[in-house]
Amino acid sequence: MRTESPKLQFDAIDREILRELQADGRLSNVELAERVHLSPSACLRRVKALEDAGVIDRYVALLNAKALGQHGTCFSIINLQTMNDRVLGAFEQAVRDHPEVLDCFYVAGSNDYLIRFSYRDAEDLERFHTQVLMRLPGVERSNSMLVLRTVKRTTALPL
Repeated sequence: MRTESPKLQFDAIDREILRELQADGRLSNVELAERVHLSPSACLRRVKALEDAGVIDRYVALLNAKALGQHGTCFSIINLQTMNDRVLGAFEQAVRDHPEVLDCFYVAGSNDYLIRFSYRDAEDLERFHTQVLMRLPGVERSNSMLVLRTVKRTTALPL
């Protein structure tokens, strides 16, 4: 028998709180309360409830990669030699251990993983490809795509 986890009920104010925090996570509670037309105490209770429910996962600063000298973005499709638990676990742990890897997704279809990383220049890209990517446990081959221009990038989820 299939059981579903209870769905959280959000009202318009909860959604507006989430929109505002996705746009600016540094808003003070007073500023947030003003924007969503609540008292500061009511706003704080709602934010705390959203945090406790796991809807708000964490607060972060988004850095400008170019300002830090990371001028390129690359997506690499990875295929492993074999798909057993030992290889998958070793690959995934190695990916977690490399700070250069920004995202790693286990994907369905004819490929196994999709990785995103940034790089400084052609030499850094080559270094990452040969010394990191192709040395990850179980990697058989990769296919990389270099980003020419970012058309849209957001961290905000639709509400």
